[in-house]
Amino acid sequence: MAKTKKASARKGKEHGNDLLESPEALAEQLTRTEEFIEKNRQLVFAIGAVIILGVTGFIFYNYYQSNQNTVAQKELFQAVYYFEADSLGQALNGDGNNYGFLDIIDLYGSTKAGNLANFYAGATYLKMGDFESAIRYLKSFGASDNLVQARAYSLIGDAYMEQLDYKNAADYYQQASDYKPNKQFTPVYLTKAAIAYERQGDLSAALKCYTTIVDKFYGAAEYQDAKKHKARLEALASK
Repeated sequence: MAKTKKASARKGKEHGNDLLESPEALAEQLTRTEEFIEKNRQLVFAIGAVIILGVTGFIFYNYYQSNQNTVAQKELFQAVYYFEADSLGQALNGDGNNYGFLDIIDLYGSTKAGNLANFYAGATYLKMGDFESAIRYLKSFGASDNLVQARAYSLIGDAYMEQLDYKNAADYYQQASDYKPNKQFTPVYLTKAAIAYERQGDLSAALKCYTTIVDKFYGAAEYQDAKKHKARLEALASK
């Protein structure tokens, strides 16, 4: 078996050398290739057409997405304006001339602006006290390279806190604190997580959150309160 493989390999190598060194052998190979193409013209052209269509489709999709995102961004601008003005109904549903967040999600959901509309829709429902809808839309939002993602996790935690679901609240606050840690926001998320942990009776996890603030975020606005709560929980643990 080994001899057969070696012989086959040697034959292939010699054939390759023939093509490189013999014009006649090269011409014969080219002729065979031309004959194959001629006999299988439809198949060859069909494969080529599929490749061309695939590339063209990819280019068109990206162009289409870019244009759709531009349109969605313009619509999102007015909806965000209503959100910041606390005109929550118009922010969600539009004003008759401009789309609201829900329309933008339906029409442009695959664009970046459509994705961001999920975040704003969730935040709007949270303000309105519709916590289930807030959780649903905030969970639909995703931005792996953006600090807004941590904010979305925190808002989901807020919605669960309003429902007195402290376990899920703590989980999402923890996700927020673990996402791209920074001095400005992470101590806030850790403080919220600590409160949720303490309300569900997990004093050890709450103490860990406060300890992280004290050890890693000196000078943060939450630092002094974290020190006090850390000392309080340590005293409770020693009893």
